[in-house]
Amino acid sequence: MTWVKICANTSAADAKLAAELGADAVGFVFAASKRQVNAEQVAAITSQLPESVERIGIFATDNAAEIIAAVSASGLSGVQMHGAVRPALIAALNEAFEGRVRLIQVVGFESGGEDAFESALRAAVAQPAIDAVLLDAVKSGASGGLGVTFDWETAQRIVARVWAETATEVKLIVAGGLRPENVAAAIGCFAPYGVDVASGTEASPGKKDPARLGAFLRNVRSAKS
Repeated sequence: MTWVKICANTSAADAKLAAELGADAVGFVFAASKRQVNAEQVAAITSQLPESVERIGIFATDNAAEIIAAVSASGLSGVQMHGAVRPALIAALNEAFEGRVRLIQVVGFESGGEDAFESALRAAVAQPAIDAVLLDAVKSGASGGLGVTFDWETAQRIVARVWAETATEVKLIVAGGLRPENVAAAIGCFAPYGVDVASGTEASPGKKDPARLGAFLRNVRSAKS
C-alpha cells in the first residue's frame, strides 16, 4: 500500500483529520514559507496525534544543531532535507538520532536540468543514512510548496536507471503538484513507495480542505502502480 504524507500542516485540527482519514505521516514546515511553524506549535499538535502517525519536519538549513533541537522539542519522527545533498549534515543527524529518526532527502527536477537531477539522485542514494528520496518540482531554482508538477516520464526514466545501476534500497517518494485529480497517474508512472501532498489538499495556504484531503487519500488507496 502506498505510504501517504500530508504535508504543511499548521493546525491540530488538520493534522488530526489527516490521521483519521488514513494518512501514514503528517508534515510540518520549519523552513521559510507561508506555512512555516515553530517547534512549540508543532509540539502542541504532535501531542494530539496517534503514535502510529509519523511526524516529519521539513528543513532547508544545513545547521544540524538547529534541526536536532527542533526534532527534540516537537516530537518529530522524521526529517526532510531540502537543498543540495550534504553528507556531513546527514551523518551528523544520523549520529545524533542513532538511526531512530527517518531521514528523507529532497531531490528536485527541472526540465533542462536532467544531468543535475541524476547527479543529485546518485549522491542521495549513496548516503547510507538516507531512508528515502523525495522527488519535487523545481522552478527557477526554487522547490517546495510550488504546487506544480514536473516531467514525470523523463524523471521516471532517470530514476529507474539510477535505482537499477546502484541497486539501492532507498525508498522513493513523489511530490510536486500532486492533487486528488492526478495522484493515481503519478503512482502509475513511478510505482513509488510513497506520495506527498501539501497545496493539492488545501482550501488556502496552510488550511486543509476536508473534501480534497479525503479525495486524495481515497484516490491513493484505489490507485494501481
